[in-house]
Order: sequence, then structure tokens, then C-alpha cells
Amino acid sequence: MDNKKIKNQENDMHMLRYLEKKQEVSQREIAQHLGISLGKVNYILNAFVEKGIVKAKNFKNNKNKRAYAYYLTSEGIKEKAKMTLGFFKRKNDEYDKLKAELRLLEKEVKNSQATLANTDED
Repeated sequence: MDNKKIKNQENDMHMLRYLEKKQEVSQREIAQHLGISLGKVNYILNAFVEKGIVKAKNFKNNKNKRAYAYYLTSEGIKEKAKMTLGFFKRKNDEYDKLKAELRLLEKEVKNSQATLANTDED
């Protein structure tokens, strides 16, 4: 899987998590919280609504402006669960690979230290 696709999946996952916690939120607030552009938030939300993952409802906020509340649908809850499992598996695999790499590096460091110690004695 390429990095762009992984990043997009992570953005989707983070957005679903955020919407699960806070429904009455502006797209601008979502963008700031997730650190992505407002246009990207709009694109993702429209895709979620189109797929039936998120439902958007109009409401008037406390500043008497029209805003949206975003709710995960039952399909959205299922999709978030699938994403969570995939995300966990991918991160767990990355963690296992990183642990293996660290063990190799630790051996190299010990060998390098031993080599340096032996050359210092000469």
C-alpha cells in the first residue's frame, strides 16, 4: 500500500474518531484539529455522506449562523470499526518491524563499541 493511500486512510480514521466525540463542529474546526486543509475536510465529509457513513444535519449555532452537525450512521460505526482493526494491524506490524530493526541496531552498536575498544588498545 502506498504512503498516500495510508495517509488518506489515517485522515479518514481520525475524522471518524473526532466526529464520534464531537458532532456539532465546523469543517474549519475539524481541519484545525486534524491538521489538514479545509478543502480536504470538505472532500472527505462529502464522500462520507455519499457513502452513508456520516449524516449531516443543519442547525443554528450560538452565533445564530447555520452550521452542520455530523453523525456517524450505523454504517459509519461499522466502517470505523473496520478501519480501527486495519489501523491497529498496520501499526502493530510497523511496531514489530521497528522492534526487529532496533535489535539489529543494538547488536551493531555493541559490535562497534567492541571494535572501537579493541582499536583503542592497539
